[in-house]
Amino acid sequence: MNDLATNFWVIFLIMGTVLVFIAISIFWQFTKYQADPYLLPIVAALTSSGLIFIMRLQLDLALRQFIWLLLALLVLTLITVLIRNYHILAEYQYIYALTGVIALLLPIFWGIELGGARSWLDFGLFHVQTSEFVKILLVLFLAAFLAENKSVLTAGTRTFFSIPVPGCRELGPLIMMLGVALILLVFQRDLGTALIYFCTFLAMVYAATARVFYIIFGMLAFLFSSIICYYIFNHVRARVDVWLNPWPYFETTGFQIIQSLFAIGSGGLTGAGLGAGSPYLIPAVHTDFIFAAIAEEMGLLGGCGILVLFILFIYRGIKIALAAPDDFSALLATGLTALMALQTFIIVAGVLKLLPLTGVTLPYISYGGSSLVANFILLALLLNISHRAGSAR
Repeated sequence: MNDLATNFWVIFLIMGTVLVFIAISIFWQFTKYQADPYLLPIVAALTSSGLIFIMRLQLDLALRQFIWLLLALLVLTLITVLIRNYHILAEYQYIYALTGVIALLLPIFWGIELGGARSWLDFGLFHVQTSEFVKILLVLFLAAFLAENKSVLTAGTRTFFSIPVPGCRELGPLIMMLGVALILLVFQRDLGTALIYFCTFLAMVYAATARVFYIIFGMLAFLFSSIICYYIFNHVRARVDVWLNPWPYFETTGFQIIQSLFAIGSGGLTGAGLGAGSPYLIPAVHTDFIFAAIAEEMGLLGGCGILVLFILFIYRGIKIALAAPDDFSALLATGLTALMALQTFIIVAGVLKLLPLTGVTLPYISYGGSSLVANFILLALLLNISHRAGSAR
């Protein structure tokens, strides 16, 4: 592609993105949709930043990402129009569980392996990662189930070492849903998503019950499971070894994280400038490691700016949960916000070598249609909750 054609597509993508977000905002004003006024601008800034860096890395991927963005915005608009009364979603909790299990089973039998995880369905022109959408189903299931059984889960029906705990009838569906999902993700080798599922589960159970017992028990179970996975799965052991010391693996599994650290270090405070760095030296930079590209070319200030936007998103999500009119709304908002916070923390910490690499995407910024559409569904549900609660100012 020559420079003139490239400049045309860059301008087209930037102007198209801005105009679509403005059109949605005007449409909501026309339909008197009084949702949180800050979430959409925050997401617009994150999405635009991601699109700009994907354009800088590979223009053809940016064009595909823009198409996915249009689809995601269409889904956002439809949900905010057709499912404003989101309470009807609480009536189908076991349908979410069944649908989620089927969606995780499909890639095991008919999926393809990308990035070390067999979690993708190949539709020819595009790939779909079903686990991205199962995250939303998991939160919907947990919100409905916990709202319905909140008192029993809090008070318990029996004791364990003088600690009140619920019985199998109350706790069984929760453990079964989470256990099946985690087992299927282990078979897919998608352990990053499994970690997000498990931590979201703990956050929502604690929000519903305020019982520290569940957190302690969950963390012990996680520690035990992690040790088992380390000794059973070679790819888990490899990622932990690289996390502890990547230098002996510079030419193999450690190359990616080492290049990421070099890129972040070379960015300094203000960065090399857009287009002046060498982020293309990092494998999979447009998906797992796009934060490293941002830190290299925009510096520490640019990377912190992106993190501040995520922090503002999480703050607004927590505020929506606190203002929610009922238990289901509060738990749904809490779960969706926790999902966003955990995914952001896990991938950024992996890029910075604070945690082992997990292979999840940075929400709204990384290249990936499945992730983009799923995160706009998350945004739509949060906006509907804020509209219902009248939390907009």
